[in-house]
Amino acid sequence: MTWEEARVRAHSAARAMAVRQVAPADAVGLTLAEDLRTRHPLPAFDTAAMDGFAVAGPGPWRLRETARAGRAWPGALRPGDCVEISTGARVPPGASGVLPLERAARTDDRVTGPVPSPGRHIRRTGEDAEAGDCLAPTGTRIGPALIGLAATGAHDTVVVRPRPRVAVLVTGDELDRAGTPAPGRVRDALGPLLPALVAELGGETVALRHVPDAPDRLAGEFRRIGNADIVVVTGSTSVGRTDQLRRLLADSAARREVDTVACRPGHPMLLAELPTARWVVGLPGNPYAALVAARTLLGPLMAGLSGRPLARLPLMPVRGRAKAMPGHTRLVPVAWSGGECGIVAGHRAAFLRGAAVGDALAALPPDWADGDPAPLLLPGA
Repeated sequence: MTWEEARVRAHSAARAMAVRQVAPADAVGLTLAEDLRTRHPLPAFDTAAMDGFAVAGPGPWRLRETARAGRAWPGALRPGDCVEISTGARVPPGASGVLPLERAARTDDRVTGPVPSPGRHIRRTGEDAEAGDCLAPTGTRIGPALIGLAATGAHDTVVVRPRPRVAVLVTGDELDRAGTPAPGRVRDALGPLLPALVAELGGETVALRHVPDAPDRLAGEFRRIGNADIVVVTGSTSVGRTDQLRRLLADSAARREVDTVACRPGHPMLLAELPTARWVVGLPGNPYAALVAARTLLGPLMAGLSGRPLARLPLMPVRGRAKAMPGHTRLVPVAWSGGECGIVAGHRAAFLRGAAVGDALAALPPDWADGDPAPLLLPGA
């Protein structure tokens, strides 16, 4: 399967999770499950966009009263009248424009200044959105701005899909989890990396366990997994004697959606669904290869479960040296450089330096040459 096909398959195979209602403050990182529509016009009334004087007709104007934000003047202006007004205050009926404070001169109850053009510095009722307009479509990931928008549109709750719950099983007898590794051993990078990546992709890690390379230990950990929607297994995805995952999936009557991908690094990745409707994502044990595989399968799967569309990947010219492999996509870290990207060194299968300091991953097609455009996997996609 090509790298592009694997992303699409991982996304389309997922069935969106059940919806729930939550307060906007509790919705950060979740996904809208229905269009967010405003319940009243925005603005809800004619609003002053400047501090100054709301005037009617040509001047000079007779000062009638003061209008402040949250305290409207109840009257109406006649030609030759004005009210002092604050930004955000309701503009009284009859006003033709707002004269900014810095352009006005006031003597007792008389105000003079240039006549503002009709509607100048007035935000009209409904000019941003009419009642019932869609403010954000279904599938939008909720961030701080959308929370503020929901409040502006008079929503005390929003309808969302929850975060996918992910259990991480890190396999390998050679892994140390603290200190400098002993000879023949290595520090575990994926145990710390994957929960952070899951959070970046909009999910929640509900379990993190380390599994020895021993027969049936992986199967035992699977039985212990509680309420996870996805189980991520690192290592154990190849066909060696200690690689248990494929045998476990076969014994469990799992349905495989992706089984190896024509890309480097990360090609032994896999995606399967268990009869219990739980998903399994198999990642290589090498850290950078595992990161590539997770961005290829886990990210799109989580987007599908959350009801988000598959992220569209921008194209940018990529410069640098990368070893081509016929028929395979090469995933390399890149950094912005003006209107193009440069390949960042340090991206062997087990080395994360390039990914750590780069801005994105570029998916170089098999026929890529230095300077050709390539799709970019941005953080969170």
